[in-house]
Amino acid sequence: MGKVRIVTDSTADIPDEVKERLGISIVPLKVIFGEETFLDAVTIKSEQFYEKLAQSSVLPTTSQPSPLEFSEVYGRLLAEDADSPIISLHLSAALSGTFQSAVIAHSMLEEESDITILDSRSASYGFGMRVVKAAEMAQAGESKERIIEAIEQLERDTKLYFLVDTLEYLQKGGRIGKASALIGSILNIKPILSLEPDGVVYAVDKVRGSKKAMARIIELLKQTYGDEPVGMTMAYSFRKDTAEELCELLKSQFNVRAINWTTIGAVIGTHTGPGASAVFMYRM
Repeated sequence: MGKVRIVTDSTADIPDEVKERLGISIVPLKVIFGEETFLDAVTIKSEQFYEKLAQSSVLPTTSQPSPLEFSEVYGRLLAEDADSPIISLHLSAALSGTFQSAVIAHSMLEEESDITILDSRSASYGFGMRVVKAAEMAQAGESKERIIEAIEQLERDTKLYFLVDTLEYLQKGGRIGKASALIGSILNIKPILSLEPDGVVYAVDKVRGSKKAMARIIELLKQTYGDEPVGMTMAYSFRKDTAEELCELLKSQFNVRAINWTTIGAVIGTHTGPGASAVFMYRM
């Protein structure tokens, strides 16, 4: 049996150098600006996306990969080594049909294949860190079973919270009503967002102002981690300042042993807007 191969989609928001170093196969989602269609993280990088978003009068839309696009990736990996198991981990099925496309693609393959397709029930680096963990273990020669066990444990050990600079993009994307967005903007309301266990986005709390929002995130994370050793990944869409401020506060309040950074890609950024910041904290 060959080494386990790891597949994910572009919404995992894994930095390019990490994807390349660990040999992670990526199936991109699409971002559509009017008549133009781009492949997330392939033909449009996050910086280009946010610049285009600032200039566009219309909110872009997003589209999941087709089963054919998944089957081409699976077919290529199986052609390279038919004995290598594949673990394919994807954006929450509650947020996108990407996971279902992967399942259909597996059923389309004519040959017998050892492919495990997992619904992350998460988004962005909330599952990107699990993909990285899986790829590191795969490179070390660990079995499919050990890798799945480890990434399921990491899921249980991780908490994530998002802040958005404006409610405009959530409103345009249908996440909240227009009246709520207007009132929220006038009152400087900052929703603290996370994901339910089933992968649905929800507002954990709503506070007035960024500083109070950051203090509330610290309070929420303290309830889970206390003084335990933790690692964290900070993510941001276009501007890094809020994420940097939050990072400094977290470092002062937690026993942080590792810090990584990533950018929020075009697909997730379509719904959060250019001022989003996030923390993904996990037990070490």
